[in-house]
Amino acid sequence: MQTIVITGGAGFIGSNFVLHILAKHPEYRVLNLDKLTYAGNLDNLQAIADNPRHTFVRGDIANPELVDHLMKGVDLVVNFAAESHVDRSIMGAQEFMQANALGAYTLLDAARRHQIKRFLQVSTDEVYGSLAPGEAPWTEVSPLAPRNPYSVSKTAGDLMARSFFVTYGMPVLITRASNNIGPCQYPEKRVPLFVTNAIDNLPLPVYGKGTAVRDHLFVSDHCEALDLVLHQGQPGEVYNVGADNDADGEELTKQILDLLGKPHSLIEYVKDRPGHDLRYALDCSKLRALGWQPRCDLKTALAQTVDWYRANEPWWRKIKESWEFRAYYEKQYKKR
Repeated sequence: MQTIVITGGAGFIGSNFVLHILAKHPEYRVLNLDKLTYAGNLDNLQAIADNPRHTFVRGDIANPELVDHLMKGVDLVVNFAAESHVDRSIMGAQEFMQANALGAYTLLDAARRHQIKRFLQVSTDEVYGSLAPGEAPWTEVSPLAPRNPYSVSKTAGDLMARSFFVTYGMPVLITRASNNIGPCQYPEKRVPLFVTNAIDNLPLPVYGKGTAVRDHLFVSDHCEALDLVLHQGQPGEVYNVGADNDADGEELTKQILDLLGKPHSLIEYVKDRPGHDLRYALDCSKLRALGWQPRCDLKTALAQTVDWYRANEPWWRKIKESWEFRAYYEKQYKKR
């Protein structure tokens, strides 16, 4: 049996990937390392609480002693662990650099010394910057031009991963995905925030005029892409992961309200995010050449996401009624 370390495996994408790996690969044992910051949630892992092939370890990827200990006898590493919310990074970026840059280095250094067979660095399309309307989608060789503290910290992690391939010949792969939606996403992010606010008939705060465009990738499609890259990707290469499910903020918000049977009058236009990137779009032909394609279009992805939050109200209500979330929401939106 092979051992795979999955970091950030109690978070949104990480927990979905842990479930995917355990279901699809009975030959794997999963070591799940997560610091359990505010967005880490053990409730995401309830379905595998008694699975003997899953071991949860609470800890920080930037802790070299812990990481070195965990890497002994490990075959594969997939790094999801990250601070990931742009708005929080604008408030303060130290934790982002600690997790996304130093944490990535700590994992890579230990993986190199323990001769890990493959290391997958999971990243974001935000490292590319911002596209103008009509501008061609980014390819994997597009210049990196991050424009906020979060994307800068992820770029640092990507470049560190790339350096370990170039310098040490370490079998590193990098993926850069578009905006994920789906089950278990912490409700500070736009889609779960808007779905849960709409359920409670609360305003949906749309930045600016709602013109920023994003591609919306259903998390299960992302997990299948990551599985494919991990096992069949070429070490040293970058793979974009997107679904071509483009929508601007206003359009997406109206679709969510329509799915819930709520009035568009719940839309509240608020002061825009500083340095808000106008548009993201990815050319994913390189990944599709490996045989991957998304299963969910935007309508399907949104409908499944809305259905999950409607069916799992205790999961998100516990979060939104917590002191931490209430304090963040007040700070983020009160004066907008």
